[in-house]
Order: sequence, then structure tokens, then C-alpha cells
Amino acid sequence: MTDIQNIQPDSRATTVLEAPDREVSVREVFGIDIDMKVPAFSEADERVPDLDPSYVFDPDTTLAILAGFAFNRRVMVQGYHGTGKSTHIEQVAARLNWPCIRINLDAHISRIDLIGRDAIVLRDGLQVTEFREGLLPWALQTPTALVFDEYDAGRPDVMFVIQRVLETEGKLTLLDQNRVIRPNKWFRLFATANTVGLGDTSGLYHGTQAINQGQMDRWNIVVGLNYLAQDVECQIVQSKAEGMDPKLVADMVKVADLTRQGFINGDISTVMSPRTVITWAQNTAIFKDPGFAFRLSFLNKCDETERMLVAEYYQRVFGTELPESVVGKG
Repeated sequence: MTDIQNIQPDSRATTVLEAPDREVSVREVFGIDIDMKVPAFSEADERVPDLDPSYVFDPDTTLAILAGFAFNRRVMVQGYHGTGKSTHIEQVAARLNWPCIRINLDAHISRIDLIGRDAIVLRDGLQVTEFREGLLPWALQTPTALVFDEYDAGRPDVMFVIQRVLETEGKLTLLDQNRVIRPNKWFRLFATANTVGLGDTSGLYHGTQAINQGQMDRWNIVVGLNYLAQDVECQIVQSKAEGMDPKLVADMVKVADLTRQGFINGDISTVMSPRTVITWAQNTAIFKDPGFAFRLSFLNKCDETERMLVAEYYQRVFGTELPESVVGKG
């Protein structure tokens, strides 16, 4: 956690520092064996994400994100839910003290929300109408990393607004204000998505849509962050559920891998993400019963017709029958 005080969002119109004032070694800070230095800030403000000292970085994804910060590349992180796409970007920003803002592109985010709108304000006791900038023009003019979450769920009118600023020197035109905003030299743009812009072919991510390929072409780097190797995932879960038996954590990850294999084979329609495994471990610490915690954390989210099979995955690893299993029902 950082020691930055919470303040009103509009109490500071700019970032603490106007530009990065130091460089950090990727080898020293992120543990990746590469001779690369990245610009960073010596002082954090309230927009810098909280630091998670136990966070485990995926090397390929980390390098892609660092390239975005160091060389002003537009970086999209794509992968299954719960793999830590947004968190990955935030934790890189936290170690660089780089101001970072996330915007979830749900169906309620409109063009006006991003660009800004006319607002009635009091001035000298009189009501006047003035234009209030949205987050996009503000971020574009500051050394801020802007992250668009659920990028493949954005509305078409919103996506075309974003397309204007995807190019490195992309300027934003505010038609209502007859203004052209030039991007700050240290403005950075990232996105996370469950698909690669071709729409949802798996049926797992309802609400996502195909992205204009002209827009996808403007993303300089697209990196996949999917399920990790067992030992890495065990390390992550262990760091989030301290004191948990390593053998128990390893067995939890084995169950998760069985659900992922079942999903790939088309046997089940719900899959355990690393986030779900962490929740399962934390719930096990609460209830002292991994089977009961498994049912509350994942099994009850599954389709009723698939619960017997998912319970069988648990039985294969733990050697214990759950009420939902064939034997339990018998």
C-alpha cells in the first residue's frame, strides 16, 4: 500500500511531476534478465496504483507493458478472465510511480463521458454553462497511463473516439470547442480484452464484439496473458493466501487445470481463473474445509448439468466425494 492521502478527485488538476525524472533498471526492479531502462517518477501522486509487493510478473507481458511506457507503444493485453491483465499494467505503473487511470468500457460509457460535456456552474452568483473536459482530454494532456478495460465490449461511438488517439501523435479534436489537443509526450495508452477483436467465438464472453480491423491495426503491441504454469500459479496463490499448506495450494491448481482442460474440450462452460483459485484458497482459510470452500467459490457458479463433472475433477485430486458428485447423489 502507498502512503498517499486520498483527496477529492478534482482537487489537483495536474500530476505532481510534469515528466519522469529518473530511470529504473528492468533487471533490478522486475527481475527480468535484459539490459533495459525505463523512465519513472521519483514521486507518486494519488493516481499511482497501490503497490503489491507480492505480485508475480509474467516476463513476456511485463516486457510488452514496459515497452509501452518506455517507447510510447500502444499495448493491448488479451487473455481469459481472471488472469490479471489490468492488475499487471497497474503493478508495472506502481513500480514506476506512473499515474494510471482505468476506464471500464461497459455499455454505459458514452462518447460524452470520455470527451466531456456542458455543465451548469455557479460563477459570481450566476448560473453559467461551461464545457467540462472528460477523462480522455485530461489524460491526453498529462503524463498519465490510460487503461481501457474490457476494450472489446465498448460501444461503436466510443471506439471511434478512441481510434483518434491510438496513433503515437494522434491528436484529439473537440468539435464543440474548436480545439485540437496534442498529446503530452509522456501520455501512455493501454487496453485489456478477452478476445483479439474478432468477436466471441467461444460463447464465454457474451457482450463482446468484433473490433474495426483498422483500429486493431493501430495497436502496436498485442500480448497474450493466459493461464500460467502450475508452479507460477502456485506461487501467486501462496502469496495471496499466506500460511496455506503448499501441498493444498498445488492440489487446488491441479483442479483448476482440470476445469480448463474440460473447457477446452467442450465438456464444461465455466472455467476456473487464477482469481477463482485465490478466492478458493482464501475461503478455505475461513471455513477450514477445502471441499465446502470449493463449492462456494466455484462449483455453485457452474451449470447444474455440469456440477457432477466438476465435482469429479475435485474427487480426482483430493480423493473426497462432494454432495454434487455421482457417488454423493447416489
